[in-house]
Amino acid sequence: MADLTYLLRPKKFDDVVGQPHLCSPDSPLRSLCENGNLTHSFFYGPPGCGKTTLARIIAEVMGLPFYEFNATSLKIEQLRKIFDQYENSLTKPLIFIDEVHRLAKNQQEVLLPVMEKNSVLVIGASTENPYFSLTAAMRSRSLLFELYSITHEALDDLLVRTAIEMDEEAREYLIASSGGDARAMLKLLEVSCALNKPITLGLLKSLRPAAQSLGSSEAGVHYDLASALIKSIRGSDPDAAIYYLARLIEGGEPPEFIARRLVILSSEDVGNANPQALTLTTSAMMSVKQIGYPEARIILAQAVIYLCASPKSNTAYNAINSAQQAVKNGVILDIPTHLRQQHKGYLYPHDFGGWVDQQYLSKPLKFVEFKNSGYEAKMGEWIQKVWNRSKV
Repeated sequence: MADLTYLLRPKKFDDVVGQPHLCSPDSPLRSLCENGNLTHSFFYGPPGCGKTTLARIIAEVMGLPFYEFNATSLKIEQLRKIFDQYENSLTKPLIFIDEVHRLAKNQQEVLLPVMEKNSVLVIGASTENPYFSLTAAMRSRSLLFELYSITHEALDDLLVRTAIEMDEEAREYLIASSGGDARAMLKLLEVSCALNKPITLGLLKSLRPAAQSLGSSEAGVHYDLASALIKSIRGSDPDAAIYYLARLIEGGEPPEFIARRLVILSSEDVGNANPQALTLTTSAMMSVKQIGYPEARIILAQAVIYLCASPKSNTAYNAINSAQQAVKNGVILDIPTHLRQQHKGYLYPHDFGGWVDQQYLSKPLKFVEFKNSGYEAKMGEWIQKVWNRSKV
């Protein structure tokens, strides 16, 4: 069977699915292209969302010769040959570079002069945000556009264009299991058709047993999923937290990374509202290192649910931040004489029943604000109680 991805590749902006913010008639990108004013641009987004297709459409709309490269195999000599070919031409080529975040610094430096002169139009694409991998000189000469995963509705519209018959269960699985990747959906459909069998749910599952989802190896997805997990735990939503934990696990995230984030969270967001949280997450971190997947997922799930159900406090986080900022701002106090080594006058609290009124700072400072949350409420009450004795 013919390549469905090739046959259904959009040839104009109106045919693109899932990216209306870039391809609708009133979108800035489309307007710039149709007016011949688009400058050097970089696209980033998940696999199969249409980055290369969009670059081809831009070349067609602007009437530019199209040259496609991949940064991992790009040779500087290839670029210079094209530059020389169009040096005295009234036409400028469109240089499309995939995996642009892998461009070496010397490759970027070769592109800079022609970008500055606008003798070529450079468009790059990446599954990662290239902003952090491009030099400042490249960024200042370019626009950055994000593409999104293809929605369920847009993938369904794409399936309608294939005119291939299948039952509703198969259709739903084909879309849902593709994880917003149009290319992956069409490839699975193409392979299924090549078997010359009715396209059923069973057939599709025999070719793709599990739903395809964005892995966490791409930097953007990696940090977004980790962020969503932490924020869901902080917000005490166990169902959301377990979902994002599952996404990280299925995406191949090492259990040690997840466990380390949970240990940090146990102090930053739970803190003394539930002091046992740090003990449990530290134990989880040690356990997953020894055990590994698949069983480590259970340990991580236990820790995640425990943290979700714990009262929250960021007192320790706020206190150390405030104290460090004070030191950086020049608040450097003399240590009271009785607190220094080899000096007399220090009152040993245990000789006075556990607490005694004495000065610990040469000037009053306030960093710790106890919250009325979980065990920390009791801690705050005790501190207030003992220090109130000195005021009696």
